[in-house]
Amino acid sequence: MLTVDYDRLKLEPGHLVLDMGAGAGRHAFEAFRRGARVIALDYGFDELPEVRSLLAALQEGGEGSDLGTAVNGDGTRLPFPDATFDRIICSEVLEHIPDEAAALRELRRVLKPDGMMAATVPSHLPEVLCWKLSEEYHAPFVEGGHVRIFTEARLRRDLREAGFRPGDSHHAHALHSPYWWLKCAVGPTNDDHPLVRAYHRLLVWDITKAPRTTRWAEKVLNPVMGKSLVVYSRPRPLRGEAPAPADLDLAVSA
Repeated sequence: MLTVDYDRLKLEPGHLVLDMGAGAGRHAFEAFRRGARVIALDYGFDELPEVRSLLAALQEGGEGSDLGTAVNGDGTRLPFPDATFDRIICSEVLEHIPDEAAALRELRRVLKPDGMMAATVPSHLPEVLCWKLSEEYHAPFVEGGHVRIFTEARLRRDLREAGFRPGDSHHAHALHSPYWWLKCAVGPTNDDHPLVRAYHRLLVWDITKAPRTTRWAEKVLNPVMGKSLVVYSRPRPLRGEAPAPADLDLAVSA
């Protein structure tokens, strides 16, 4: 299940991509399959060996580029030189990081002047309902819990303050919002609840089969109740950087 639209991200074979907060690697794998050189980074270590192994398996099977790896790291202190990456994906990460501004500044630092970043966060309305239904969902003592709710205006403001020019945006995964409302209603970690299990089977079926009916329904519902908000951004020139080419074909807001 992909949240980022790779056509809007303008990903090309050979691009060096950072998947920051990669988790299980869903976006890293797709970028790798499309010929990008990929570094998947996550603060947690548990899933990284499997991500690294699957990237190696894809390469051995003739899929992907000449670089696909996973590393452990802190998003507020990225272990990369300035202007390293052509593209950055930061999907469902910023709502977890206490010092979100530091993470965004680091992402701007390691992005090339002509690069692009896709940042995704939980959409405002679905997230507000989750917070109201469950304190555990956003409790600070829960590992991986959410620490803030974004509006699109706030995310754009934070991106601008970190040195980005936010542009195109969209919502995704409307059918996933009721699933999370249900989970929050019965307990976010209660995956064995019969209703949660039934809805999860529905989502798996939808992801694997992609029937036309549900694809149409999600397209209609996404602007209203899409679980994720995606904003694509170009960098503003930092001090000492040459401006990027003018024809960056990204609709940007001031």
